[in-house]
Amino acid sequence: MSFTKLDPSDLVISTDSVTAPAWSSNVPVLSSFYISTPAQSTYITQNAFYLNVFQAPVGSTSASVQFAIAYGNQQGSGSLPYNPLVVGVTPSLTTYNQYNTLIYGPAVSSSAQGFNFGGAGTNVASVFAINIDRNRYKESLFPGTFNLKLRGPSGTTINLCDNSNDTTVINYLDCGRVFDIVSGSNGKASVTANTSQIGNGYTVSGSYGMYLPDIGVILLNGPALTGSAAFGGIGLVLDNINYSTNPITSSLYTSSINNNNLFTAISSSGATASFQLNSQENISSNYIFCRVKSQEYNYSSNPTFVSGSGDLLFSSMVYNPQTYVTTVGLYNNNSQLLAVAKLSRPLVKDFTKEALVRVKLDW
Repeated sequence: MSFTKLDPSDLVISTDSVTAPAWSSNVPVLSSFYISTPAQSTYITQNAFYLNVFQAPVGSTSASVQFAIAYGNQQGSGSLPYNPLVVGVTPSLTTYNQYNTLIYGPAVSSSAQGFNFGGAGTNVASVFAINIDRNRYKESLFPGTFNLKLRGPSGTTINLCDNSNDTTVINYLDCGRVFDIVSGSNGKASVTANTSQIGNGYTVSGSYGMYLPDIGVILLNGPALTGSAAFGGIGLVLDNINYSTNPITSSLYTSSINNNNLFTAISSSGATASFQLNSQENISSNYIFCRVKSQEYNYSSNPTFVSGSGDLLFSSMVYNPQTYVTTVGLYNNNSQLLAVAKLSRPLVKDFTKEALVRVKLDW
């Protein structure tokens, strides 16, 4: 068997970015939202931590999780304690610390280190995390495509987006890229006149949150949402009761009031409810150009070409051989086969012909 060594110029690497809607069935805008109603329980269940949101009625054949809502509180308020004797240690505290560590890293985060959204939004004690289901995207979320409409109890609405088209410098945290969430659309903040705002699209409590495309998380700033319309909020109601020292509400074993309140804010806009989001994937391709010169690969060791003793079966092939290239094998320096590329149809080869076969490897 003969081999042809590849030159560095025969190898070319290319990267293409592929985007697609994040939601099931490639729907660009999610406008229908459904949740399941859990059976009442006397112990803490999954829904006390996070609330799964579906695009179709739960139980239907087309229903699948699109995203999950989780509420975190620095003092553990808004959910029941794991143990009534251990004050403040609750699912909301667990969620708060989980995302604090995920975003800032274990070396920076601590129970005393809150989230920083700018302005008065430093050491923020209450946050919402919208976790995009991992099946909805391959590599990351696409900046500039996030648009979410929220409606408060009194009917106040805001349209949120990331600020990726307003910034020229990308900031990074331990979780990867981070963009501010602002009032606006398609990656640009709108002109606003919120009381004591720190800038267009912002509130007195800073940004509306963090857009974290590399981990598929949209983190919302609690105080920015609970503020009145004059301050850029929607008047979102938060349950901030510390149930470690207050009468226990049995329904909290199986659900979180705050998770349900944010779900209502997302879904209660009626016909205008909308959540738009695209995913992004970078596909790297390695192009290998295999050049077959006129003097190469004109003979074959195939049993139909040579006899067992190595003689050509047909004398006409001695000076005018003809072969058909069907496969290209890629080997390492130890002659170990690494990859095989099949041609769509056999390629005729003789002394009067040369060939250039382009092999494409995607990863």
